[in-house]
Amino acid sequence: MALTSYEAKDLFQWFTDKADILVLDVRNDKDFKRFQVESPYPFEMINVSYYDFMEMEEESVNKVPKGRAIRIVCAKEGSAKYVGEIMVKHGFSDVRYLTGGIKTWGNLLVPKVVHQDADYSLYQFIRPGKASCSYGLCKDKEMMLFDPSRNVDFYIDFAKKKGCKIIKTFETHLQADYIAGSRQLSELTGSVFMGGADFEGTKAGHTPLVDGEIHSFSNGGPDVKVLFTPGHTPGSSTFIIADTFMISGDTVLIQSIGRPDLGGQVDAWAILLYNTIQKVAKLDDSLLVLPGHYMNWSEADENLLFCLPFGEVKERNKDVFSMDETNFIQYIKDNMRKQPAEYALVRLANGNMEQYDAEKQEELDLGKNECAATAYAKAQAEG
Repeated sequence: MALTSYEAKDLFQWFTDKADILVLDVRNDKDFKRFQVESPYPFEMINVSYYDFMEMEEESVNKVPKGRAIRIVCAKEGSAKYVGEIMVKHGFSDVRYLTGGIKTWGNLLVPKVVHQDADYSLYQFIRPGKASCSYGLCKDKEMMLFDPSRNVDFYIDFAKKKGCKIIKTFETHLQADYIAGSRQLSELTGSVFMGGADFEGTKAGHTPLVDGEIHSFSNGGPDVKVLFTPGHTPGSSTFIIADTFMISGDTVLIQSIGRPDLGGQVDAWAILLYNTIQKVAKLDDSLLVLPGHYMNWSEADENLLFCLPFGEVKERNKDVFSMDETNFIQYIKDNMRKQPAEYALVRLANGNMEQYDAEKQEELDLGKNECAATAYAKAQAEG
């Protein structure tokens, strides 16, 4: 059987269908350990380096179980194709290689319907490679975006398919773990880029958010209320949609809260976050939390949607929500961990203080987020 290719969206579909596939990652051990494809459900994956296939072909092939559907992943595509040809030569009948390499998995966005009725539609765009979520709100022929990634073509195409024009993009904060798409979307679509205090002094070209202000569509529809929630960053904001949904960015996560130490001012930002937690704790328990990140797929519901009533979120994180200020700050300090070196460069890119070519952006954007303040996240990072 001839070697064929597949796309990142195909791999995610196989994962969600619980297809019987084996993922063969042929990158070196260091790159494999740094960032891997992940599935909502258990699957089998092995790592055998491309260089091993070059130098020890027979031995490397023997490490791959016979009779399995093989889906090969590499850095840029060429190595996977090379290994795939070897596998076919050795009698493997169902072998495919990932088009574009691991970066296409890193940039993949999976749309999920959060709410849909005659009045408005709300979508969650899950980015499995980054464990992050962005959002789209549609009313009539207009669309607002929240925390879009740099895969701007996806959002433009999605809006077009829905017959919508992108009118505004909102950032919950100055992202450190991925390069945001709001500035580029504004340039490409004429949409208004809305950002909070984090963007002051940058060259992002944003329109400042105002605490308590209401944003709406041309023909009314769901209100989008701005709520300043400093702590994860000094300019973090939360957006309340139709008094029903809470797009919380990295302030409130389904499991834990956003870490406030990424800016290097742990005590000052931790106090900000503590005060914010006290404020948001008074919001209605029925609000549905839509987080900016997740730690693992166990946080998703049966439809693989990351959305949970605020009351349940508080119950999951009751220790954090019930701490006094002293214990809260100590909790943050106890769970501090070194942030990836790339974060400082990503912040510069998102403030338009530095410009990087496409290859550098891909490099900076690769890898899961490190934004949660939790012992679990610390253990994962150190493990």
